Amino acid sequence: MSALARYFQYVGKNVAGYDRVQSPITSELEEKGIQVHFEDDLDLIPSSFKSKQETLVVYTPAVPETHRQLEFFRENSFEIKKRAEVLGLITRETICFAVAGTHGKTTTSCILAHLLNECEMPLTAFLGGVSENFNSNFLLKGTQYSVVEADEFDRSFLQLTPDFACVTSMDADHLDIYGNEAELQQSFKDFTKKIKPGGVLFIKNGLPLEGTTFGIEDGSDYRLENIRIEQGTYIFDLISPSGRLKNVRFNQPGRHNLLNGLVAFAMAVQAGCPLHRLAEGMESFKGVHRRFSYEIKEMDLVFIDDYAHHPTEINAVFHAINEMYPEEEITAVFQPHLFSRTRDFADDFARSLEKFTIVLLLDIYPAREEPIAGVDSKWLLDKIKNPNKKLIAKSNLIQELKKKRTKVLVTMGAGDIGLEVPKIKQELIYAN
Repeated sequence: MSALARYFQYVGKNVAGYDRVQSPITSELEEKGIQVHFEDDLDLIPSSFKSKQETLVVYTPAVPETHRQLEFFRENSFEIKKRAEVLGLITRETICFAVAGTHGKTTTSCILAHLLNECEMPLTAFLGGVSENFNSNFLLKGTQYSVVEADEFDRSFLQLTPDFACVTSMDADHLDIYGNEAELQQSFKDFTKKIKPGGVLFIKNGLPLEGTTFGIEDGSDYRLENIRIEQGTYIFDLISPSGRLKNVRFNQPGRHNLLNGLVAFAMAVQAGCPLHRLAEGMESFKGVHRRFSYEIKEMDLVFIDDYAHHPTEINAVFHAINEMYPEEEITAVFQPHLFSRTRDFADDFARSLEKFTIVLLLDIYPAREEPIAGVDSKWLLDKIKNPNKKLIAKSNLIQELKKKRTKVLVTMGAGDIGLEVPKIKQELIYAN
């Protein structure tokens, strides 16, 4: 949503909006002259936005139906569109690259935007996270190409009509929307039918879809081989229908990130980018804020922060850390996101979390949901088969971390745990 706000301001529109909590992103918007308020109060809607002839209202499904401001706009017949519909309208006349998948959308779209930008392609990118190369979730260098995340939540991605698309994964998620995994998978199949005639679909090898495949040492159309690690950097050969690139370097840890980088590379080839420029772009990609972000990387202390909020993502984070630091103890702090997701995947969360040496579990971040009887972090903690586990209040977290003092610390979650990261970093650096 903040990327859309930046876009509309860039094209000369007045922009204002609501968010539930203040954050660095909302502060940046306010610094740019965009009015943001944090209470659901009709009096806080600026008067200039109460003229329905001149106002477009854009919202996400994360806003509850009972939100009074949204009700006001509906009752007074304002033009109202979901975020995904607006993205579809903006990108329809561009050569659109859409990144879909239950995991990896943000990282893949940030890598793709970086690669196209390095090849000096005229593009607009709407990203779901802050790219460390751009220090923003929005890039506007032209309008011929566009990069967007194709979000499966609420079937939002069916509003898009991309020229090129990828699907990175189709694990069960958002079962509060879909009901079961089969319905989720059907929505991805429906999404692939939205690709324009003559377009190309890239799929992770093994998914129940038809398209150009990508994978690791598995005979895919685009694949990585001879992977090794030198001083925390992956070096590999990249095989594509156009030939083999040797000794490509990529600095993002984790096999899941290798796959994200690979499919971004494959999609950028469709824009006509020279292979050698793409290889250089792979090496110069810095990462995405809160996607395996190194907050501290010293010989005796490593602090990583990640947005992981699904068991598959937690597993990927664990394997990435374990690959980079195979001999070290790892302390994991996890804030569950949504009561429904915690309920639906409780056993999987427990199995993924118990792999860490020490597990510190925070209360569930409710986001858009009301509590569900019997579903809380204590219930989840009891399922974790690890003697070094503890339920802890967010206010006591830093004190607990000072006592634990393992070499490798990782914080994970999609709620407000990200706001704690700067405080943790400051305290750990001071204590160190």
